[in-house]
Amino acid sequence: MLQARYERGTKDSDILETADLDVETKARLLELAGPGTDLSKRHGLYIEFVASGLPLLPQVPIWLELAELNRQLARFRIEVLTVVDVVVSKLKRLHGNDLRDIEAMIDLDLVPHAVLIERFRSAVDYFLLDARAEDLPKYIDNLHRVERDLFGTPETEIDLPDWLRV
Repeated sequence: MLQARYERGTKDSDILETADLDVETKARLLELAGPGTDLSKRHGLYIEFVASGLPLLPQVPIWLELAELNRQLARFRIEVLTVVDVVVSKLKRLHGNDLRDIEAMIDLDLVPHAVLIERFRSAVDYFLLDARAEDLPKYIDNLHRVERDLFGTPETEIDLPDWLRV
């Protein structure tokens, strides 16, 4: 919503937890804009925190500072993931709204196929290092679905260790 002329009805806006976000700040933000607050009722949107280890992201996500918006803020600044990294994160679950979001970003020419593959491979490399690795074949299937159905391209070969191949 903050990087493209695209709107979809949603009830929440995700905030990725980082080391820069202390417990007091998180609690205060939820108090101000969490579910059921006056602010959330007024705007029809509340904030929700996502643990940093949950999303499928490259080892080094690419963040963009929203300078124009941040000039209006006095106490904090907002950074957002690049559109391609958001698309990579949506490949983990790939529900109906995720597919529609990805399709819209592709239609707006904000997701170059080659960059998506590069960022996806970086996320795979990162996930190979922990217990999340066992889910990688499913995420690769989701990538292949996006390639076939939305890009209209052949599936890209993504190498996995033998112990993960299905």
